[in-house]
Amino acid sequence: MKNKADAYQKAIERALEKYLPLPDQKVLHASVIDAMRYSLLCGGKRIRPMLTLAFCELCGGDPEQALPFACAVEMVHTYSLIHDDMPCMDNDDMRRGKPANHKVYGEDMALLAGDGLLTKAFETVLSAEIDPLRVIQGAQILAECAGAEGMVGGQCIDLRTGDGDHSLQTLQMMDMGKTVALISAACRMGCTAAGAVQEQLQAAEKYASGIGMAFQIRDDVLDVLGDAGKLGKNTGADCKQEKVNYVTLLGPQRAQILVESYTAEALEALQNFSGDTAFLKELARTLAGRET
Repeated sequence: MKNKADAYQKAIERALEKYLPLPDQKVLHASVIDAMRYSLLCGGKRIRPMLTLAFCELCGGDPEQALPFACAVEMVHTYSLIHDDMPCMDNDDMRRGKPANHKVYGEDMALLAGDGLLTKAFETVLSAEIDPLRVIQGAQILAECAGAEGMVGGQCIDLRTGDGDHSLQTLQMMDMGKTVALISAACRMGCTAAGAVQEQLQAAEKYASGIGMAFQIRDDVLDVLGDAGKLGKNTGADCKQEKVNYVTLLGPQRAQILVESYTAEALEALQNFSGDTAFLKELARTLAGRET
């Protein structure tokens, strides 16, 4: 898995630099591009863009041609992190072991950096040199998953959970939007870039749902039991904001059992593909037991 992950990550990093190059510091808007690059290029696991490339390859496509889709997903993810860290949302000071964007550039520029990455994402999708119909389908998937019916909707539920709704069902609905939706976009866009059939798209969505929920629940476990130094961000954030999560509702052991259950669902979904699924299987297992 490591060799393939390294190859994917190197290709993604090169492409991100290509789509968001250093600005001419003489232009008056250089500061917003600097802020965009600060968060986009500061590392991270690159899980979502790797999923796009892996599913493209699994469905018989050329991962190189899916790079615009992969980078677009990472841009949307990064914009969401910038906004999520701001004082009006989670008010976090650290991200990926570095000061959050708003701590470096100010709240106004961080807001614009997030907006800039969101719009840059769709410019990047539309630059893909593949069948135009696939480009349109990819952009539609990303828009649906990033918007009010997906990631934005999940964030809205997150903000409302302080109103007293602490049920497991609400928590799951929040995470299906806030976390799973963009992972689903990554997987399905990879399939779309390769011209996959509907059955493959449905299986990719099931895989995304499994690893997405497992990822979020494991994130909740780490928020309570994890090492802030290893994670590169503050722990105990939910507790400080009096938010419920899977650990507060179920306890750490039952929460981790749920992680394993969702991971099993993801692995089962891969049975619908005839290609080599070893990378995606190992990725699912790795995420279920991650410490960072």
